[in-house]
Amino acid sequence: MFILGLTGCIATGKSTVSRYLASKGIALVDADLGARQVVEIGSPGLQAIADYFGSDVLLEDGSLDRKKLGSLIFSDSEKRAALDGLLDGYIRQWLRDQIDFHRQNDVDLLVLDIPLLFEAGYEPLCDAIMVVYTPKGLQCQRLMQRDDLNKAQAIDRINSQLSIEIKKEKADIVIDNGGDLAETYLQVDQWLAKRAAEN
Repeated sequence: MFILGLTGCIATGKSTVSRYLASKGIALVDADLGARQVVEIGSPGLQAIADYFGSDVLLEDGSLDRKKLGSLIFSDSEKRAALDGLLDGYIRQWLRDQIDFHRQNDVDLLVLDIPLLFEAGYEPLCDAIMVVYTPKGLQCQRLMQRDDLNKAQAIDRINSQLSIEIKKEKADIVIDNGGDLAETYLQVDQWLAKRAAEN
């Protein structure tokens, strides 16, 4: 089984490429889904968050108040790092379980859609890493339009992640999403065709 790590930065088009791969019937594991599942009601992950941040990050029904937690960690890198540390082991185990499941089902190509792949050190799980790239100016413009932000807010969000330029340098495969969708899809198709020809 070949494991492709898929990543990018906010508003670079990773989700677009992820949906396109899934539409082609390729097995895909969404790390964001795992991050949600490991903090469901009754989970050790949620308990760890409540123990660290206090019970005011929980809603009345006992579920995680994502908005409250988000406001606590967004502009505080120490708290964000603490949250990452609390959940890292649970998310890694969830990812390993997903990989094992697909391996047992003889999947040929598995895509791991992991937004913070490099930041969290998930490279060893992958045989190759695909980065969806958009130049920073266009990334900022798309983020402002998508999330109705002003330029300063958009730049703050972009700067809270590892630079797309650094991710591009670390990538095995770069999908340039600076043009139209057809061009983006063509690059994905070309990589899939090349991989199929090599097998």
